[in-house]
Amino acid sequence: MQFPDAVQTAVPFFGLFVVIEMIAWRLTGRGRYETRDSAASLAMGLGSQVAPLFGGAAVVGAALVGAYQYRLFTVPNTLWAVVLCFVLDDLRYYWWHRWSHEIRWFWASHIVHHSSQHYNLTTALRQTWTGQILGSIITKAPLALLGFHPAMIVFVGGLNLIYQFWIHTEMVGRLGPLELVLNTPSHHRVHHATNPRYLDANYAGALIIWDRMFGTFVEEVPEEKPRYGIVKNLGTFNPLLISFHEWISMARDLKSARSWREALGYLFGPPGWSPDGSRLTSALIKERWRRMSAPSKEAAGGASPVTA
Repeated sequence: MQFPDAVQTAVPFFGLFVVIEMIAWRLTGRGRYETRDSAASLAMGLGSQVAPLFGGAAVVGAALVGAYQYRLFTVPNTLWAVVLCFVLDDLRYYWWHRWSHEIRWFWASHIVHHSSQHYNLTTALRQTWTGQILGSIITKAPLALLGFHPAMIVFVGGLNLIYQFWIHTEMVGRLGPLELVLNTPSHHRVHHATNPRYLDANYAGALIIWDRMFGTFVEEVPEEKPRYGIVKNLGTFNPLLISFHEWISMARDLKSARSWREALGYLFGPPGWSPDGSRLTSALIKERWRRMSAPSKEAAGGASPVTA
């Protein structure tokens, strides 16, 4: 079985569907587009295709090939194996995506994808330039050790990335029973939202079942429209600043560290971590929101506060 470059094949269709969504936005008023924001997203997408050519893709490929040499089994290149590899890769993606929100070193790359305050198909193309070499090796190498061929692993990863393109839209509402199994535009709008209710939820790639299994699923509710972006928005459309601003901020924090503990906290603690707790992490923001939104014991007749 031959495995084509799925992402490269899909790129022209990405552009076509962006144009279709823009026309639909003009006709219906649903969704939002901003010229400078969309241009920045497209520039980030272009850069993300060029950056791996400087060695990152080769390093990850070599790691997968090396791991495959020590495989426990030899999985045949058949359709059932591709389906199984896709499901396992989606589980891998869930944890990698979750770590990219919980560990600042990984967040420094992933924050690029969340930096737009708009949510449309160009947002899907806003990808990092700085690469995720370490994370890719850590999470993909086990699949090669299990016996999935590196070419198959790359192929299903491309399919997952293609799937995630279409869910970056406000044009599509809820999709009935499919919401129980698949990651949908509704679920992914929650993931991109900065509302405390929605923070750090719905990490799924294609299958929302992982979030339901691991307790990170949050449903979009009609009474609270998602607000997009990051907790502290950039206020710039400069691709260089979009790409490197968190790395620069992390370097500044590291320079101010007064101990190894502080240095490690700035590098590998959750985004927003600080030695004295003066900054807000997602967990602190959500906890504050729960306390403020919960009814008082008096208003609830002495009952325990309700949490979201």
